Amino acid sequence: MLMNMKDLLAVANTNYFAVPAFNTSSNMILRGIMEACEEKQSPVIIAIHPDELSFVRDSFVKAVIEEAHKATVPVCIHLDHGSTIDQVMEAIQSGFTSVMIDASTHSLEDNIVICRKVAELAHAVNVSVEGELGTIGTTGPEAEAGAEKIIYTNPTDAVAFVQATSVDALAIAIGTSHGIYPKDMKPELELELLKVIKSKVNIPLVLHGGSANKDSEIAQSVKLGINKINISSDIKDAFYKKCREVLANPVLREPNSIYPPCIAAMKEVAYQKIALFNAEDKAKLY
Repeated sequence: MLMNMKDLLAVANTNYFAVPAFNTSSNMILRGIMEACEEKQSPVIIAIHPDELSFVRDSFVKAVIEEAHKATVPVCIHLDHGSTIDQVMEAIQSGFTSVMIDASTHSLEDNIVICRKVAELAHAVNVSVEGELGTIGTTGPEAEAGAEKIIYTNPTDAVAFVQATSVDALAIAIGTSHGIYPKDMKPELELELLKVIKSKVNIPLVLHGGSANKDSEIAQSVKLGINKINISSDIKDAFYKKCREVLANPVLREPNSIYPPCIAAMKEVAYQKIALFNAEDKAKLY
């Protein structure tokens, strides 16, 4: 069942769970994520970053759309961290049902102008929009782009931003970073800040940089009102670690010899995230 993110997250917001947004950049990862979500009856957001889209190309989006129509769970196809209106328009034309415009490094005024324009364009064709206020950190070159310094979301600014832009979901900065954290980097979520923002903003809230944070903090953030959590590094790490093990056998070359155990390893991570986000068995709510 293909949906836009506004309708998908409205149910999560009412029922206090978070929909997993898994970054998906190959048919193998797509297969594993769809299988895991079907098995656990979890709604899912298939997130594709512009860098990923440049690799898989528009034809991959058509495959995701086909999988979504066949699925027994709700599926949204979401552009992750679009940075320009051109990227957003390309995604909409390719069949995405949701887009993120990330103008968080701009001034608040410019962020509002950019997001409002995207919302006008996207809503005209029933595509939902996610904006971001504050900045997400980064852990290294293999992570998605992020800021060297985390700028926490200001609750008063969040109210003004949501009212002025009409975005459908708001990504907030409460202390996360993209990527796998080094051993000497210990993330801590500002859960009190989340409480304040949730009390003032009535649209679904999004947590980026959800890989490698403490499970206890992630679970608490869901209870406090986070409705979408992005996961990229964790699933890719599991998939490619197993790939490296499998490919230690130099004679293997066929997909059915190489990829099934890699997909299985990734699915174990997906199962854990679905449970952590309280999303298991929530497809029946749609």
